[in-house]
Amino acid sequence: MPRWRLVIRHGPRVDQENFDDLDAAVVAMERRSEEIRSEGPLRKVSALRAYEPGQRVHARLELSTRGFGWGKEAGIDVMGDGALVPYVGVICKRRLEPARGQSEFDAIRGALA
Repeated sequence: MPRWRLVIRHGPRVDQENFDDLDAAVVAMERRSEEIRSEGPLRKVSALRAYEPGQRVHARLELSTRGFGWGKEAGIDVMGDGALVPYVGVICKRRLEPARGQSEFDAIRGALA
């Protein structure tokens, strides 16, 4: 049974990929994030108030072990302006701050290792 599950929520689509190896899962997360970023920025939206592209989540990619609440989970939000926001946690998400010289994906790998 695969150890790691990558869930990609992008618009109305939800895709899943399974991996036996953490490094392979993080590489796939990075690849899928770059594919989403290559689509370009989101538009500004007005609904009761204006939402700039940087305030909108374009896609959420979550990497987890086992089931909800049982394992570890970390992920990354691809924002509408292309920014990447890494986090750790299932219910209470905490933003990860990559150390100097680290990428957002290195921070995720470290949080899950």
